[in-house]
Amino acid sequence: MEADRNLYIKNMVCDRCIMAVKQALEQLGTAPLSVVLGRAELPEAPTETQREEIRKALEALGFELIDDPRDRIVEQIKRLIIELVHSDGPRLHTNLSQHLAAACHHDYSALSKLFSETQGTTIEKYFIAQKIERAKELLDYGELSLGEIADRLDYSSTAHLSAQFKALTGLTPRQYRQQKSLPRIPLDKV
Repeated sequence: MEADRNLYIKNMVCDRCIMAVKQALEQLGTAPLSVVLGRAELPEAPTETQREEIRKALEALGFELIDDPRDRIVEQIKRLIIELVHSDGPRLHTNLSQHLAAACHHDYSALSKLFSETQGTTIEKYFIAQKIERAKELLDYGELSLGEIADRLDYSSTAHLSAQFKALTGLTPRQYRQQKSLPRIPLDKV
């Protein structure tokens, strides 16, 4: 088996994660060629000793190296959903299953089965949970109306967003906004 120059990393969810991983690798004397969500490319494959040093440094920051190819696919699915839900960029012009199948180069039914087996939830439920966490974030900012939040998160109506929000949190969006002390869930824990 050819040694891989890529490190697959779990729990990377934002630009700060990219920066933290890059700094950790540089501090170990391994300047990466690139670092993106979920992956760092090194100039050469690390030795087993270097890999263990990297593993320990990343774990100290709350990240994990992913060795199992199945876990890499699951992490890729999560990363794609997080990017989709939490970006302010263009909307998804296809359905989620087609988007994931194309990005992961696998049949959606296989992705769905793998995700459910390893995560104990469906891709769809994970997607909804991420959307609700994003809605909480936008509600906390207080800059957008519920209608604008529903539109940004690609809900068909504010009623649909409100129903899913209440089903997951036990509160309506208005009640959530009024109770400022409720904690949000970190993206890597959703």
